[in-house]
Amino acid sequence: MDFVITDDGSKTIFNPIVGEHYHSTRGAVQESKHVFLAAGLQYFLSKEHAAITAPISILEIGFGTGLNFLLTANYCLESQLMLKYTGVEAYPLPANTITESGYGKEVDAMIWESFCNLYNQSFKQPQLLTDNISFEVANQLALDFNTTNVYDVLYFDAFAAARQPEMWNSQTLSHVCGFLKPGGVFVTYAITGNLKRIMKSLGFSIEKVQGAPGKREMLRAIKRY
Repeated sequence: MDFVITDDGSKTIFNPIVGEHYHSTRGAVQESKHVFLAAGLQYFLSKEHAAITAPISILEIGFGTGLNFLLTANYCLESQLMLKYTGVEAYPLPANTITESGYGKEVDAMIWESFCNLYNQSFKQPQLLTDNISFEVANQLALDFNTTNVYDVLYFDAFAAARQPEMWNSQTLSHVCGFLKPGGVFVTYAITGNLKRIMKSLGFSIEKVQGAPGKREMLRAIKRY
């Protein structure tokens, strides 16, 4: 797999088997901050209004390079928020590829060093990145993932439906959305008529949100029940 420099200067990776980049070539960091951090976590925090005292729980489908986690962890560190983060990744990248991503320059040095040191262990059990931030990566297919945990926010970052249609069907979406709390936020970079229909059928209210550079719109959905 080859690294590619995106328009904002950050790197992404091209996966030749899937035939797609892990992040937008218009800006990997820019896309992650817009889609998942701003439209996902920060929206959830603003929606809740009251002060958050319990750890924020986030489930990510498609952990990939770990960029979404790193930016989220960095935001929580700066905002003094507690975070419990679970990534699901059927085909995890090797640790040396992660360290070559250059994402360390985007986050606090402590976050980056701890992440690189704990990445391999995170497949076995949750790891403490800091005193208030933990993460784990489930090395499983999305449909094989099961937990008793429920989550506040779901980052859905699978490859595009044209490349991974099985990730965007009602069976997979129903399964992963079952781990989201009522009132929880589902967010993804994509928006299609089929995706909107499925999310509505699963009991979500949906809204179109301005997309990251290169995409006109994206989808955010709130679980009603």
